[in-house]
Amino acid sequence: MSNVSVSEVGGGDMIPQFKPCDDLPGLTVIDPLERNQYSVETSRPVELRNVSASDLQAPVGVATSITTARLGFSTFVAAYVRTTDNELVMTVDHETNTTLPRDEYYIELTTPVKTYLHVHSVVEIDTSNERLDISFGGETSVKIGSRSRHTRPSRTVTTTRDPVDMMAAVSSFGSALKTTSPERSFPTLRGHPPAVEIGDELHVPDDLHPPKTGVTIEIPPEYGSIFPVTPLSYYLGARLVPSSRPRIVTNRSVFSLDHPNRGFEAEVERVLKQTFFFDCVTRTEGLYRFDLYERQQIEPLVDFDFADLYDVSLAERLDAYLDVPYSTVAEFFPTWRLAIHVTNEPENVEQLPYVLADIPLVKTVSKTREANEEAATVGDIRDFARSVESNANRPVGRAPNEQYVTPPDTDTTERAWLGEGAPVGGNKLLPSGFAHRLGRNHSTGDIKITIVCNDPKMQAECEHPLYGNRDGLPFDVSTYRNCSTAQLRDLLREQADFFHYIGHVEDGAFVCHDGVLDPVDIASVGVDMFLLNACRSYVPGKRLVEAGSIGGIVTYSEVGNAGATAVGRTIARLLNTGFPLRSALAIARGQRLVGNQYVVVGDGGVEVAQSDGAIPLVHFVESLDDGRYLLRSRVHPTNGRSMGSTVLPFIDGVQTHSLAGGDLPVFTVTADELQHYLELEDLPLIYDGTLRWASEIDVARDLS
Repeated sequence: MSNVSVSEVGGGDMIPQFKPCDDLPGLTVIDPLERNQYSVETSRPVELRNVSASDLQAPVGVATSITTARLGFSTFVAAYVRTTDNELVMTVDHETNTTLPRDEYYIELTTPVKTYLHVHSVVEIDTSNERLDISFGGETSVKIGSRSRHTRPSRTVTTTRDPVDMMAAVSSFGSALKTTSPERSFPTLRGHPPAVEIGDELHVPDDLHPPKTGVTIEIPPEYGSIFPVTPLSYYLGARLVPSSRPRIVTNRSVFSLDHPNRGFEAEVERVLKQTFFFDCVTRTEGLYRFDLYERQQIEPLVDFDFADLYDVSLAERLDAYLDVPYSTVAEFFPTWRLAIHVTNEPENVEQLPYVLADIPLVKTVSKTREANEEAATVGDIRDFARSVESNANRPVGRAPNEQYVTPPDTDTTERAWLGEGAPVGGNKLLPSGFAHRLGRNHSTGDIKITIVCNDPKMQAECEHPLYGNRDGLPFDVSTYRNCSTAQLRDLLREQADFFHYIGHVEDGAFVCHDGVLDPVDIASVGVDMFLLNACRSYVPGKRLVEAGSIGGIVTYSEVGNAGATAVGRTIARLLNTGFPLRSALAIARGQRLVGNQYVVVGDGGVEVAQSDGAIPLVHFVESLDDGRYLLRSRVHPTNGRSMGSTVLPFIDGVQTHSLAGGDLPVFTVTADELQHYLELEDLPLIYDGTLRWASEIDVARDLS
């Protein structure tokens, strides 16, 4: 059972799979590419009957039909019930208990794999037992359709290094939007932009031109202007036009992007955030009508009729949105998931399409911004050092052909670096990581975890289970100790979802009892993600990504055994709970469990396993003098539940959704209410500055 309900809609171009459950009457729905799955109970063993996906009149990739008297979900699942004319009948929340008369209904479920039901029946819906139960008054034929949240570029655009050509290539990104309505603020209605390659001439396929939104963005033809404006151009479906003055031009208005105080990049950020935020509010007048906290907060502050705004064109909505002073609404914006600091090499445009669905904040930096000793580390790195003489209080030497760089601090959940340089903190994006994520063929079996401990002094890191203690989510966890070079080579070649290495690295190679293994000698790596909890594992981590992996967590400098063990166990538990690589490391760093010697390489936005609640949270608890508690939960968006999703906490009397990203509203709860809330899902909890875990908390004993 999860602490929250998460809602979002959208498309996808990969096909999920259905299979009967092995241990009970029911059906399992699997998205093999995104590693998501869930099971639904039925009244009798299922017999799958193939039906056409078009029969559901819903955006699904595959469909089946079963006969059952009921469907039962072990956790609460939000839902939207509609007629065949797409009229919303009701929204199902965690306090629903109702019966709908016999009719033809479509039921949209917010399950880990997006699913729709089609029935012609009486429909009884009950969520009173912290789960979703749907009954049909007898055995009924139920059509079930699903689609993957996974998307990939459908075409490729070629550009030269000429900035004007590059602007034309970036202008094609808006062609991936599945709608220009406010609903494109939902993450999976923002399709994957086309891939970009740098070549000898500009080539944009005829069917990849941006939608006719009535919006153009004029900027100087230079990389320092193109990169920051790319997410805004994509989200607005706007064409980029060369000009000496940066500005947005609509059918009726002109908005300068060169703010006298904020400057160009900060003004682009303001427009992106404000437009996206108002779309999230305005869409509550459309297909998904529910109470939204942010709408309640800003509606008295703006002179908007949101019902009217919903029906006008994108350009007209943009004009209205940007007439509102930034200071009026900025405090209500969700915390952005990702900021990318990008250097001005033209090749960086090839990686931008793979992160745009998150509509990140893109900021240009100088690749010569070298880290100094203080910025490169934190004081507690000495505590991790195996020897004082190692100079482990700073990055040692130089990463091959790279210098250390310090991305500026940003108010985002995650941050990344794109371009030359080894970033101190954050995520070093690598093009091979994105390519491997799209190219990997995943099985429909268990989540495979491989743990290797090649240091007897660090066996405490894997003595107790690190992964797999998740009800309803199958894991295959294998632990190996004291591997030889041949055995380690074989393990890295084999397909695995995650590889956790505990041991030593010397001169870029893994240390084994019979020698060292250099990843450069492994032609093809099969592990998708990894944690290399070893000294100076940055170089072998990069090589794993280049040879087949998607992304992983590595170190720049030496780390001591005791500290590394604490870090490894904490990060493993965060990954097991559903946090992406970047978020897991950011949380550990926020608790000063790690310094800047740990970094993510490759695609750091991926997660090892889905969260029970579809989106992971960190809880912050503060006790009050009257015996009650203040509960604040921080949302960490994921690839499947990114910017634009909404969250509904499972607290009695709370029926208002909030936008995903950053802190939810603060709730005052009793000890019993807090205990019940924490028991719903095992998530990290911070009390009195210390990170703990919900499953280990007795409120009366531990938080009084």
